[in-house]
Amino acid sequence: MGRENQSSMSEFLLLGLPIQPEQKGVFFALFLGVYLATVLGNLLILLVIRLDPHLHTPMYFFLSHLAFTDITFSSVTTPKMLMNMQTQSQSISYAGCISQVYFFLMLGCLDSFLLTSMAYDRYVAICHPLHYITIMSQSLCFLLVIVSWVLSSASAILHTLLLAHLSFCGDNLLPHFFCDLATLLKLSTSDTTVNELFILTVGVVVITLPFACILVSYGCIGATILRVPSTKGLYKALSTCGSHLSVVALYYGTIIGLYFFPSSNNSNDKDVIVAILYTLITPMLNPFIYSLRNQDMKGALGNILSRGRFS
Repeated sequence: MGRENQSSMSEFLLLGLPIQPEQKGVFFALFLGVYLATVLGNLLILLVIRLDPHLHTPMYFFLSHLAFTDITFSSVTTPKMLMNMQTQSQSISYAGCISQVYFFLMLGCLDSFLLTSMAYDRYVAICHPLHYITIMSQSLCFLLVIVSWVLSSASAILHTLLLAHLSFCGDNLLPHFFCDLATLLKLSTSDTTVNELFILTVGVVVITLPFACILVSYGCIGATILRVPSTKGLYKALSTCGSHLSVVALYYGTIIGLYFFPSSNNSNDKDVIVAILYTLITPMLNPFIYSLRNQDMKGALGNILSRGRFS
């Protein structure tokens, strides 16, 4: 019976953003510009890291994976949202919705693990500088990235399989601009207790524990910085970590606002607005943060532009 209910729901209708119809043109141009800036900015980071040998270090190895993840993460939801804003069709197929949930969760978890790996890299670089090359070996960097991909994919697959076993035989209107897992669970006519328990469990593993590791890493970094006698050493340490801390604050700040302080069942507008920050604005700001606050990236970009001008 459950399988019949699932197959009978062939599509969902995405209600989109809480904006007036006459404002759609303005918001379409705005979000299109933000999406293009996200893609081009993160591609620029990938290009600069690839072309400058001085950036072939563990920190920028992780940053290149973060930039790639931001491009794909934003591309999971934004193109569909923009298309729906320009057409009368708000529908998304059942299979498309399930696929969107999988990639959204997988890439969101991957962001969390990559930020944790970058925090560990900064911890080793500042707290154990003499052993940095030995500890942050190429094999360890590859291992951290592979484990991040595996854990993220596994958690997203389990979420998706549990979601696929739910029945959707009633209303098919999703008050969101993409297939958000929490919104789908509210729409389901099945018992979602197992799904909610799994969300809580996985949330601890992929969000709370990595965030705690980042806090511990920066706590140790802060204690080490306070013992640095020279102002020059203090400035160098802070400039190294400033960009990463800004990205961490953006990423976890929006997650806390979205999932730890959700809106009531009667009002979904706040969740939609925070989701825009999380899926579109944060990935766009990452390249600007690493370009404007990071001296290594600014120097590498300047060198590449200079070589291009003289050639």
